[in-house]
Amino acid sequence: MRKVTFGINISLDGYCGHESAVATDDELHEYFTELLRNSGVHILGRNTYHLMYPYWHDVAVNGSETETVNEFARAFDAIPKLVFSRTMKSVEWNNTTLLHSNLREEILKLKEQSGKDIAIGSLNLASQVAEWNLIDEYHFVVHPIIAGKGPRLFEAVENLRLNLVASKTFASGAVALRYKNA
Repeated sequence: MRKVTFGINISLDGYCGHESAVATDDELHEYFTELLRNSGVHILGRNTYHLMYPYWHDVAVNGSETETVNEFARAFDAIPKLVFSRTMKSVEWNNTTLLHSNLREEILKLKEQSGKDIAIGSLNLASQVAEWNLIDEYHFVVHPIIAGKGPRLFEAVENLRLNLVASKTFASGAVALRYKNA
């Protein structure tokens, strides 16, 4: 059975927006590249899709960043992606399938298949999947920033018990915390 993982950058005060100046250095990109390499599919929502495409596809094709960032872009570009959206009509990114409903059923179907992990890369979708208790592993990279605004981590989820299984401190002061669902 495949496991569902969720990884995200967050501020010390629990905000997950891209408005915050989080440290996005090579060390952090290496960490997230490894998560991608352990995944066989990446699930995104509409907003996250538009944040990621075409930027990461262009970096993968052009190699316009550092080698470590380029490697992250190539890994992200290559992984099969599922985008869940009620409003989008099409997607342009290679290896990407657009689905309009049945997130829960799709997750359950993917979990039953053999293969690498199922990565969720959208806060809204991860919140829904967490409410259904279907996320097996959480990767929170906590940055030494007080953001004060933006989307919050799991505002609707209550009493979710997790077990810390690993941590890693980055030179930037960010800390990666890996939890398993209790």
